[in-house]
Amino acid sequence: MQKGEKYIYNPHTLQFEKLKVSHKNLLFRVFMYVSSVIVTGLIFYFLTSEYFPSPKEKLLKKELSQLEYNYQLIEDHLARANKVVQNLQTRDAKVHRVLLGMDPIDQAVWNGGIGGHNPNGDLEGVKHASGTIKEANQFLKKLERQIYLQSKSLDTLEKLAKNREEMIQSIPSVKPVRIDHLERDVQNLSGYGIRLHPVHKINKLHEGIDFTAPEGTPVQATGNGKIAKVEVKGSGYGKSIIIDHGYGYQTLYAHMKDLNVKQGEKVKKGQKIGTVGNSGMSTGPHCHYEVRYNGKAINPIHYCMDGLSPKEYQEMAAQAAAANQSFD
Repeated sequence: MQKGEKYIYNPHTLQFEKLKVSHKNLLFRVFMYVSSVIVTGLIFYFLTSEYFPSPKEKLLKKELSQLEYNYQLIEDHLARANKVVQNLQTRDAKVHRVLLGMDPIDQAVWNGGIGGHNPNGDLEGVKHASGTIKEANQFLKKLERQIYLQSKSLDTLEKLAKNREEMIQSIPSVKPVRIDHLERDVQNLSGYGIRLHPVHKINKLHEGIDFTAPEGTPVQATGNGKIAKVEVKGSGYGKSIIIDHGYGYQTLYAHMKDLNVKQGEKVKKGQKIGTVGNSGMSTGPHCHYEVRYNGKAINPIHYCMDGLSPKEYQEMAAQAAAANQSFD
């Protein structure tokens, strides 16, 4: 009998016979042995990694926890940034664009998706890419797009505001003779409308307002513009100036004594362009002032509101509307 061999008693032969193991039983035994080793190894690995992690695993877990904390901070920052952008967009639509007469940004454009490039293309090959990361990435791309749209909108508003500022400065809005050189009770005033001509003694349309002031009193441009015409005549308007303010507006200053500007020269609102005189067909020192819109004379009283209280303006408007005799 050799060592390691197994024998079994055969009752039929009344002898011990050598045990023969079939190939099938042998393979089964090997399989069971290997399986038990693998299962035991996995259980041991799980227990040791879960309850007895290696220094490297401890470091990785710590880093993962820190990353999760930082990711939460990023989400909070994105949420606050989104609130700021949405607030800017609301102010843009309901305040800035309303004041400048513009339509708000179309909501379909503002909330539209991102065409073309897939913002999560870099994560497509990652099997375990978190859905939260993809959502955050999409949110960030949308926020970047809205910031770009808002930036372009502000550029447009800034440009329009500058144009509007120039327009406000150009449209006539002050009296041609400064308020400190006029009498506050504005008794000597002849306004726009049918008036008795001082020389011909007939009623005719007086297309401006006559502001009386001592001869030599400075006359100012009532808005930014360009000198369109400088004329010197012995009758009619005498020495006169026409300023083209753009936007359809022109102003005329007549019966002046001195002319301090030349044709083609650019002038600013409040700039001295000459002095009050009595030239041409005039019955006394005054500045005949007209406002023309698209070539047609309109009532200048609506463009002479500077330096007066509401009561004083009403008094001036009533005086200008009175059917009296003009000064020219």
